[in-house]
Amino acid sequence: MLELFVDSLIIMLVVVDPVGIAPIFAALTHGESPDVRRRTAIRGTLIAGAILVVFALAGDALLNALGIGMPAFQIAGGLLLFLLAVDMVFARPSGVRSPTAREQKEAEAKKDISVFPLAIPLIAGPGALTSVLLMVGEQGADPMVIGTVLAVILVVLILTLVSLLFSVRIMAFMGETGANVVSRVLGVILAALAIQFVLNGWQEASMYIEETAPRMLTV
Repeated sequence: MLELFVDSLIIMLVVVDPVGIAPIFAALTHGESPDVRRRTAIRGTLIAGAILVVFALAGDALLNALGIGMPAFQIAGGLLLFLLAVDMVFARPSGVRSPTAREQKEAEAKKDISVFPLAIPLIAGPGALTSVLLMVGEQGADPMVIGTVLAVILVVLILTLVSLLFSVRIMAFMGETGANVVSRVLGVILAALAIQFVLNGWQEASMYIEETAPRMLTV
């Protein structure tokens, strides 16, 4: 469980990237009072946490209901995380990790950004949701595994909330360039993890084909 906790924590920290969210949050809440920024950060983190918990508890059942096997989801999820890693390495915003240009303009026109774009897609984005499903699905519906993943989500959300609350200070200390440097380093790590997910999914799919092919030929 300790190994699962450490591995899952690294994946979620890289995908969510609490430090990388700070400059976006600071820009979207520019001109707001500290109280408004604090309420927005807390509400957005709680909403994102609820979404991630639902995916951790019901994600495996959802895949089974849709008839999607774990190998297929591992490959698809790995490819999605690889695209996210490319965006992080080249420090370019996209709909995978952050709001697009149109979505950002829409968010800036809103008074409350806690749901969009803070909770989704900044915190509980496609990459984070995919990672949660992969972490739970790879180990099976074991209560200990689910509990470990929930603990990881809690730790990452706490770190994200701290980053949001101190976003102005973080930007003053690191600046845009510093945040991009951290994001690039994490992107390289995420790219390797994404390829590993694809390889695991391909290996499981190959084993399934080898087991079922002789049966199909005999029939």
